[in-house]
Amino acid sequence: MSYVGPDSDGFFDDADNNDDGPRRPRRFSGGPLTVTLAALVPTALAGWLIWQVTGGGPGEGEPAKTLPAASQSSTARQDSPSPSPSKSGDDGKKGHGSPSATPSASKPPASSAGPAGSGPLKGKTVVIDPGHNPGNFRHTAEINRLVDIGTNRKECDTTGTSTNGGYTEAQFSLDVSRRLRTLLQQQGATVELTQNGDRAWGPCVDERARIGNKAHADAVISVHADGSAAGNRGFHVILPASVKAGAADTTAITAPSRALGERIAGNFVRATGSAPSNYIGDGTGLDVRRDLGGLNLSTVPKVFIECGNMRDPKDAALLTSGAWRQKAAQGMSDGIVSFLRG
Repeated sequence: MSYVGPDSDGFFDDADNNDDGPRRPRRFSGGPLTVTLAALVPTALAGWLIWQVTGGGPGEGEPAKTLPAASQSSTARQDSPSPSPSKSGDDGKKGHGSPSATPSASKPPASSAGPAGSGPLKGKTVVIDPGHNPGNFRHTAEINRLVDIGTNRKECDTTGTSTNGGYTEAQFSLDVSRRLRTLLQQQGATVELTQNGDRAWGPCVDERARIGNKAHADAVISVHADGSAAGNRGFHVILPASVKAGAADTTAITAPSRALGERIAGNFVRATGSAPSNYIGDGTGLDVRRDLGGLNLSTVPKVFIECGNMRDPKDAALLTSGAWRQKAAQGMSDGIVSFLRG
């Protein structure tokens, strides 16, 4: 399926203040002109402030630059997949230096609003797990320690991958997760992020699973991008295998997690125009794994999504587009809504 292309970003122009040159000083008496100016100046200033607060000034997705709003800090946690044979190098997601600036597409703010009061998902809880953490690369000792994932022990977390231009997976996943949160809140869902860029590193994969379990989430999605070889393109959704070992028991969630993953995959195609992976899943866009702690330790329906391959130039062009990331969030939202509404 061909990609339909990004939407046009909004923009605005600032008006110039023209100066007609020096003028001879004049003495004004307190006549009608003085009264008129006194009335107009406060009115114009008030109108300008309202225009700024309601979004007339900033470009697409940017917050207003006046009157600080209270920010919502979601619970600070996050999940990352373990190494897979499909990824370049030992795991395709090791250190790539410090995070670079976000690409030119506008970055949306984190939503400060609570869950919507009504909508088709009222009463439902969704946990969104932004893959990796932008600060992980500064805390290698912490993220390299081993944790129990049920079937064995693996690293707490990894730094994630990046595009060749330096746009990191951690930046991507957090941006898409915030967009997805807004869409689901508009549908009436109660939404929790496992981390919102508000902690120094992590959390570990076992903790990420516990967050969804503790919330008794109706659905959990872990947002990622892959780090495979150039030429490998497309998205895939990772489903939990049936695992019963140690602390892991996914037997009760494999069926609903598959249903969730299938709904997300179908809607992701429609929303983004991206095709399922050409290197994982035999064209289905689905992959079943038993080596991910975030899935093994979950007791609620949960999937991962690898939205594209950051190491392929064509996929990277999509992943670094704000318009495309909005479409990706919409596809995930549509799939989750479809699953939760039955």
